[in-house]
Amino acid sequence: MTEIMESIELRFTAAKGKTVISGEGRTACVISFGDKVAAEFYYDFSPEPLRLASDARPGDAVKLRVDLHRIGLYVNEELMDEEWPCGNIPLTLSCSQSGDLPVEITVPVEAEDHREPPVIRSGLAVCSIRRPGVNIGDCMPYSDETDGDGLYHLFYLYDRHHHHSKWRLGAHQWAHVSSRDLKTWTERPMAIPITEGWEGSICTGSVIRSQNKWYAWYAVRMSDRSPARLTCAVSDDLIHFEKSSEYFHIPEAYEPTGARDPKLFYYGGKYHMLVTTKLQTDGSGCLAHLTNDEMAVAGWRDAGCIMRWNDYCAPESTEWNKVPECADWFSIGRYYYLVFGIGSVSRYLMSEEPFGPWSYPDNNTIPCGAVPKSAVLPGTGRRIFMGFHGEGGYAGSLCAAEALQNADGTLRFVTLIPQ
Repeated sequence: MTEIMESIELRFTAAKGKTVISGEGRTACVISFGDKVAAEFYYDFSPEPLRLASDARPGDAVKLRVDLHRIGLYVNEELMDEEWPCGNIPLTLSCSQSGDLPVEITVPVEAEDHREPPVIRSGLAVCSIRRPGVNIGDCMPYSDETDGDGLYHLFYLYDRHHHHSKWRLGAHQWAHVSSRDLKTWTERPMAIPITEGWEGSICTGSVIRSQNKWYAWYAVRMSDRSPARLTCAVSDDLIHFEKSSEYFHIPEAYEPTGARDPKLFYYGGKYHMLVTTKLQTDGSGCLAHLTNDEMAVAGWRDAGCIMRWNDYCAPESTEWNKVPECADWFSIGRYYYLVFGIGSVSRYLMSEEPFGPWSYPDNNTIPCGAVPKSAVLPGTGRRIFMGFHGEGGYAGSLCAAEALQNADGTLRFVTLIPQ
């Protein structure tokens, strides 16, 4: 029986060669160095290995840190690539090796305090937010104009391999940066990391404050492809979040497997949640509208869908029956706005009532990359949208635009960070 190791490290010096590490009569991983360092890990979750790779030079110190739910590839102690496993692997201290690239197998010594400091890097320009090999995915801005820290917080989906991590489940996590002026940024600890094998991806959501705590709501794409779980993580400082152990599924009127992107806001004495989904009756894409008297995982009631995309799309259109994604909701003056993405284009609807009926402006696209969402830059009243520009697939670089209101309530946009 394989000894379950919570953490193990494989260390070697980069030199031309290859080695196979085996346990219990089967391959655990294959490591090689030619033009690049390459590693393949074989879990029983899938016959396809997880692959990591990085540039390196002969003589570089290479480390592969294998935890239960994450693998990190480091060259000279710099993180160069990552993967997120699921299942079991026969990787222990007693594994056998064959090949000409000697690998030291050890158990790492852990620091007593695992809590990351509130600041990882500071003084960053926009172009420096991304680390090598990291892509910016769906953006989830947050700010508190009334009683906050004066910061514009940007949570975004941290992506490697353009949605192909973890056997193409995505393995996205919530990264976090903040700024006072949108020019100089501070990197915070990973807000919501993958910590369980069954978490295929931490999907898009939103942050809301309630009674001096912050709640990050999101859907978990399941590794076994069962219906997504809607849940939240809670923070006392808007920096370190603790995942809830509770989950709920969307009401029976809606298709559960693709339910995702919860947008939370407080209005009229209730908490409101908008969720990307489809109606069970006819399969049409919609935004479900749920309400709750408390900020809690349990107790969400169906208030009917707040919008159905087919109501705004001609049947002959190629966009017919698509699903509106990544909702945003806000007000400026006497107008309310509902934002959603259809394919690679985001649009807004407007109304003088908080939940519609909605009008569909002639020029209602939001020119700010894919699925942009917004928050107000504290102290300025400026509503700033953040989205991403895909580079070689899903996710890529950050883009931003400011929304300005016209006299008739429609919006116009000024580019701040080009697409």
